[in-house]
Amino acid sequence: MGTGADVRDILELTGGENDGPISKKDLINSDKKKRKKSSETLTFKRPEGMHREVYALLYSDKKDAPPLLPSDTTQGYRTVKAKLGCKKVRPWKWMPFSNPARRDGAIFHHWRRAAEEGKDYPFARFNKTVQVPVYSEQEYQLHLHDDGWTKAETDHLFDLCKRFDLRFIVVHDRFDHQQYRKRSVEDLKERYYSICGKLTKVRAASGTEPKIYIFDAGHERRRKEQLEKLFNRTPEQVAEEEYLIQELRKIESRKKEREKNTQDLQKLIKAADTTTELRRAEKRVSKKKLPQKRETEKPAVPETAGIKFPDFKSAGVTLRSQRMKLPSSVGQKKIKAIEQMLVDLGVDLNPDLVLLYELKQAHSNCEYEQQMLRHRYEALLKAGNGGGAAIAVEQIIDVVGAPLTPNSRKRRESASSSSSVKKMKKP
Repeated sequence: MGTGADVRDILELTGGENDGPISKKDLINSDKKKRKKSSETLTFKRPEGMHREVYALLYSDKKDAPPLLPSDTTQGYRTVKAKLGCKKVRPWKWMPFSNPARRDGAIFHHWRRAAEEGKDYPFARFNKTVQVPVYSEQEYQLHLHDDGWTKAETDHLFDLCKRFDLRFIVVHDRFDHQQYRKRSVEDLKERYYSICGKLTKVRAASGTEPKIYIFDAGHERRRKEQLEKLFNRTPEQVAEEEYLIQELRKIESRKKEREKNTQDLQKLIKAADTTTELRRAEKRVSKKKLPQKRETEKPAVPETAGIKFPDFKSAGVTLRSQRMKLPSSVGQKKIKAIEQMLVDLGVDLNPDLVLLYELKQAHSNCEYEQQMLRHRYEALLKAGNGGGAAIAVEQIIDVVGAPLTPNSRKRRESASSSSSVKKMKKP
């Protein structure tokens, strides 16, 4: 016969020191004890080589084992279930309806709420129609008469416009070309909009200026002709057009670059002129003030046998111009003599090295462009026929480069005169 220990072993209950009878408390708390035991015994260790973030995705905070099948226990991001209340359900009814857009009186059936019985069809508000003007016989004879159109033909046009809501392509297709003259879409549009403009002008109140839509039929015809020519181009014509567009862009870029270079050169020349004028003005002022200074000048320091420039013994890079500074031991008389000698030789006392460098660079660029144009000119002369090619090349250079200057005009006139003399000398 089984004892209490056997029963505890079957039910997986923890036994105490004394194996007494099983109480009600042990059976109720058996699930809690099992869970506690399983949580204490299960231990997980992160495998080697697995990142901590990946390992955290496999297990939850409770260290539960990963599920074998995907499950969703969260309540977020899910469609809300229908909450059925205690109210009455609104009744629906199978009822007939008719569409106001149809003129044949067709009757259809659909499900609708019983409370909406007798109301209009809800989609009838989308039935928009174009308001085509209507004219009388008297208005036509007084204001709308046209020699190229008869009244029957105009009435037929307005009837089609009303039927097809001003879809002029459909109107042109349904127009009776056998009974009336053959008309294009532009002719139909021009006739319709001209009549609409005249009617609005006639029916407008006195003293007001109504807005009249004007249809330009000639512009529309030219647009369609150009579009047809563009569509009927051959691949060779398309390639030639693309090549010409690229060449035009190159010419424009060269022109802009040369204009920019000429502007920079003009700025440099103006800067050089202003600096020279300022220095001349300073020299004049210094010459005027020089006699007054000499009267109040203190006795000069006795001159030494030779000028000793300061020696820079400090390590590092030094400027050459820094070594040209005269030492303080040189007197004013000798400094003035040196300055006068430099002026006689045409050497600037304080040269602007940056300005001189920019002028030199601009000069070298101009020389390079001049040489390049000369080579191109000679090549075109060899390929051309004498003076005529020379004049054409001069025109090309003037178009690509800056505008004509007096020197270029003189060169052109001399080139044309020389070409005419050559032609006269030829037998």
